[in-house]
Amino acid sequence: MPGDQPLAVRIRALNYYFGHGDLRKQVLYDINLDLPKGQIVIMTGPSGSGKTTLLSLIGGLRSLQEGSLNVLEQEIVGLSKAQLVEVRRNIGFIFQMHNLFESLTASQNVEMAVELLDNWRQKRQRAVEVLTSVGLGDRIDYKPQALSGGQKQRVAIARALVNQPALILADEPTAALDHETGREVMKLLQALSREHDCTVLMVTHDNRILDVADRIINLVDGRLESDQATHENGSNGEVVSAPITISML
Repeated sequence: MPGDQPLAVRIRALNYYFGHGDLRKQVLYDINLDLPKGQIVIMTGPSGSGKTTLLSLIGGLRSLQEGSLNVLEQEIVGLSKAQLVEVRRNIGFIFQMHNLFESLTASQNVEMAVELLDNWRQKRQRAVEVLTSVGLGDRIDYKPQALSGGQKQRVAIARALVNQPALILADEPTAALDHETGREVMKLLQALSREHDCTVLMVTHDNRILDVADRIINLVDGRLESDQATHENGSNGEVVSAPITISML
């Protein structure tokens, strides 16, 4: 990994545990990882390997126990709750279950995430703009029960993008979708990340969408087992993988 690339995330010697005393169990072991800005990175690995735990630590949803974690040029260790809130304002979250409010329209679900705008008309305008960008301009006043699974996930993506975050964290965003819809959602996320120059870190078990990644990292039993950069073969455009070294102390 080139050392002079600006980083969205820098992790050093990260360890994490669940429980206390005799019940204490280590779930992440000596994680060292650099995520350059603007990349789409997919994290794979068996269930229970610590992927979601690592994602939640990067998102400031769990407190770091050991090691160093720098997110968007801000060291997370030692931050107050108010400071963590400020960091999270630059992070968009997308989950497997879209977590939409069933009683609200698509626009209202997105408007709830809009920061810094007190005027409801401005919030509405911003929500409409981002929903249109994800192909839902004709569904802004539909409630979730009137939307397909793919459309609901597009609303969730719009909600994550509405504040123009520098980092998007996605946990199994295509797990509940069929193959075609899942690929449509991923291609959309890929295009929008390029357009807004944001970094995407995604957890997935879906091998059908790995080709959208710039890098694929594999976490097994709490340890980073591999880290591969993907690139296009100039002769035929085929996506291939080339091993790269996991950054170490």
